Amino acid sequence: MAGGVGSRFWPMSTPECPKQFIDITGCGKTMIQQTVDRFGDLVKIENVWVVTSKKYKNLVKQQLPLIPESNILLEPCMRNTAPCIAYVSSKIASRYPEANLIIAPSDHIVEDEKEFQRVISKGIDFVSKGNRILTLGMHVTRPETGYGYIQGDKENKIEEEILSVAAFKEKPNLDTAMTYIAEGNYYWNSGLFLWNVATVLEALRSFVPDLMTIFDEITPSYYTEKEQGIIDEKFPTCQAISIDYAVMEKAENIYVLPANFGWSDLGTWGSLHTFVGPDNSKNSVIGDSVKMIESDNCMVHLPSGKKAVLQGLNGYIIAEHDGVLMICRLSDEQRIKEFSSK
Repeated sequence: MAGGVGSRFWPMSTPECPKQFIDITGCGKTMIQQTVDRFGDLVKIENVWVVTSKKYKNLVKQQLPLIPESNILLEPCMRNTAPCIAYVSSKIASRYPEANLIIAPSDHIVEDEKEFQRVISKGIDFVSKGNRILTLGMHVTRPETGYGYIQGDKENKIEEEILSVAAFKEKPNLDTAMTYIAEGNYYWNSGLFLWNVATVLEALRSFVPDLMTIFDEITPSYYTEKEQGIIDEKFPTCQAISIDYAVMEKAENIYVLPANFGWSDLGTWGSLHTFVGPDNSKNSVIGDSVKMIESDNCMVHLPSGKKAVLQGLNGYIIAEHDGVLMICRLSDEQRIKEFSSK
C-alpha cells in the first residue's frame, strides 16, 4: 500500500514525492524499496503488487523497476485502506483464486529482517490452512499513545505463538497505555495482515457489501485496456473506510501473531527520533556534517554534505529538503501539516 501523502514528514515528504519514496533513515534506499527487499526470497518480484496514486506511477516504476507494470494498481483518489485492499484482492483473485496475500504498508521500518521473514512464513502457513485472518501484533516496549493496540485472548491460544483477537483498541491516553503494558496481552497494531484472497473477499462481502458491489462491476475489466478507465470512474464512488473498521473490528475468524522484529511505522519526526537512537544528549542526527553544541533532545535531518552548527536548542526538529528549512518544536510536531500549508 503506497498511496499516502506523508504530510507529517514535511518538508522532506511532499504531495509530489511522499515519504514512501524517500530515504528517510539515510540508509541509501527509499522506504518502499526497503519494504520490497525485506521479503527476500519469500515473495518473487513478479508476485509483488503495489497500490498507489496515479500521480506516483512513475516513482514506483523508477524505484521498483523489476515489478511488472501490470502489478502497479493506480487509484484515482484516496479512499483509505479497505477500497485499496478490495481492489488488489479482487484483481488477484480473478486470475489466482487460491493466492495467499500479505498486506504491507510501504512506509514502515523493520530492523531484524531474518525474524520478519520467519514470522511471515509462519503466518502464511497459518492462513493457508483455512478461513483465517491474521494480523501481526508488535510486542510493546513503551506506553506509546500514537499506535492502535490489539488485545490478544490469553485463554484462546490457537497454536504456538498465535492467539485469537479479543479486541482492537484505538490510540490510548498515557494511563491506558501503561495499563495495557501491565496486562501483558496487548500488542501494537502493525497494519500488516495475512489471508487467503477468498477469505478477505468473503469478509468484505459480508461487512461492506456496497463496496464489493462496486468491485464486482469492475472485475470484468481486469487485465484489459478498459481497466484504468473503469477504475477512474468507479473507484471514487467507494466509501472511504479503513480495513480495520470495515473488517477487523467485526470479523470473528481473526487472530494475532505477536512479533518482535524491530518495527516502527515512522509516522512522525518524533518516531524517527526514537528509531534512529538518540546519543547521550538525546539528539538523533541524520546528516554527515552536523555539529551539536549544548543542544539536547533534538531530531536533525539535513542533506549529505550540508554543514550545520546547532547551539543551544532543546527539543526541536531541524529538517531541510529541496531548499526548505523547518525548525519546529518536537512538542508541536502535530502542527507540521498546518505549517506546510502556509
